[in-house]
Amino acid sequence: MPDHEAPFARLTPDCLLDALESVGLRGDGRFLALNSYENRVYQVSLEDERTVVAKFYRPGRWSVPQILEEHEFVAELAEREIPVVAPLLLGDSRATLAEYDGYRFAVYPRRGGRAPELDDPATLERIGRFIGRIHAVGAVACFAHRPALDAESFGVEPRDWLLAHRLVPPDLLPAWTSIVDRAIDAVRRAFDRAAGVRIQKLHGDCHAGNVLWTDDGPHFVDFDDARNGPAVQDLWMLLSGDRASMTRQLCDALAGYEDFAELDRRELPLIEPLRTLRLIHYSAWIARRWDDPAFPAAFPWFGTQRYWQDRVLELREQVAAMQEPALVA
Repeated sequence: MPDHEAPFARLTPDCLLDALESVGLRGDGRFLALNSYENRVYQVSLEDERTVVAKFYRPGRWSVPQILEEHEFVAELAEREIPVVAPLLLGDSRATLAEYDGYRFAVYPRRGGRAPELDDPATLERIGRFIGRIHAVGAVACFAHRPALDAESFGVEPRDWLLAHRLVPPDLLPAWTSIVDRAIDAVRRAFDRAAGVRIQKLHGDCHAGNVLWTDDGPHFVDFDDARNGPAVQDLWMLLSGDRASMTRQLCDALAGYEDFAELDRRELPLIEPLRTLRLIHYSAWIARRWDDPAFPAAFPWFGTQRYWQDRVLELREQVAAMQEPALVA
């Protein structure tokens, strides 16, 4: 695994507060690290009695144009009164992105909330309705700088990286290589069959943890993984359980979604392929971040013999799932 300086080693409490002060936000010394691995996110109390959330981007992950595309998309959604949390305009420049000591950062208003109850049909319908509104905006034009979610970027590239860095134990390498190749081939065939479906701007990581539920409904947060892709990517992570349960959940979500956007039914066979790509990408994501002390602490089991045995079994299950008929809504 890579052995470099930890990417956030210089992001000390003093650096955090100095960064905010550089854009006119004076902290009162109280801050709380929030749950985030890819970036560093803090809830900060200000001297003017406001509470904000400061997000420091992982160095080298996104370019400035890519970050600004995220901000512009979220701002457009907020202007249309879709419940997202948009970044604040900072300092004299009134920009949403600032830089301090080599770290790019954005600041957001604090929004509370709890995990949504995804087993409640009314909740799923309401979430689906807002995803439909997000997609109605996202369908107008694709991102110009952000990448697409496809078999190459989320399957082939992470597979090749793991192989090049020899992270799979030698005795499991033949089994893992064989099944990951079969899985990627099945994903490619599924995408080929879905050729012609619309590719558009997505939230990209629309799982329950990124939907904050309040008495007034949901707030969608963390568009950090926003990219171009098929619309069903923002729906399948709301589904869980057996086939019957996922079918009911999908129908509930689409009951709201299709008030504002129509889901091309040719996308439904992409649900399991998209899940497969996420699993392959996940292993490479952890490995690539191993020089960040937060990752060994959070994933102590990563890289063990048992870990890779489980990944082989997981991909075998996904290969079988991709051979099953698609969900019907």
